[in-house]
Amino acid sequence: MPPVIDDAWPGELIVRSLTVADAEQIARWRYEGPWEVYNPRAEDGLMSDNPAYLAVAGDRDGPLIGFCCAGVEARVPGLSAQDDVLDIGVGMNPAWVGRGHGAEFAGAVLDHYRKTAAVRSLRTVVQAWNERSLRLMRSLGFTEAGDHVCEQDGKQVVYKVLVSG
Repeated sequence: MPPVIDDAWPGELIVRSLTVADAEQIARWRYEGPWEVYNPRAEDGLMSDNPAYLAVAGDRDGPLIGFCCAGVEARVPGLSAQDDVLDIGVGMNPAWVGRGHGAEFAGAVLDHYRKTAAVRSLRTVVQAWNERSLRLMRSLGFTEAGDHVCEQDGKQVVYKVLVSG
């Protein structure tokens, strides 16, 4: 069962640098059921060592809501970079997942990258079975651009590739 959140959902979300404390907290997150595939792995290393990872929080000192990443860090194995396209990835604290805040969380991330990245469009991938995340990304203006199949942890994984812009 996900941990209980004592804090109320923040009035505003910001994207900021990821601290060591943030990365250590994220490393302890655990998702349930089929979402276990998103659990952080020790071999992935400490995200705070990589500037491609950013925190999404209520404010500078507010609760950690999630994280985001861009570029090569957001690409799954075998997905090639494309000119003028920024690959993005997100992860929300499992205690907040399924509570109706996905659009606000992902919207803050999208706003950040649209303001700071000089690219024509954004691209993300979602595992094909994850209809909840696919609905969310479609509601935020992403459209499906095809499937991407790769091997991860010895298993074949099918992703939906979604683009916006």
